[in-house]
Amino acid sequence: MRKIIIEFDGEDASIDARTALDGYKWKAAMWDLDQELRACAKYGSIEGREATAAEADVADILRDSIRRILNEWKLNIED
Repeated sequence: MRKIIIEFDGEDASIDARTALDGYKWKAAMWDLDQELRACAKYGSIEGREATAAEADVADILRDSIRRILNEWKLNIED
């Protein structure tokens, strides 16, 4: 079994620790946002109502932007 040990020292240790521990939550939140944008862009649906063409276009643009930014940070929500 492998172990990863993360140590935090200093005044901001609790904030840094919380940020490190919440990484999976951020990934899950980005996945949920991506799926909502996908539903709007691909299926024309926003929270149970029909999306306008402009909303679908914006959702597609935002989805591309999110993926570009994540890629620049070497992050992937697909894994």
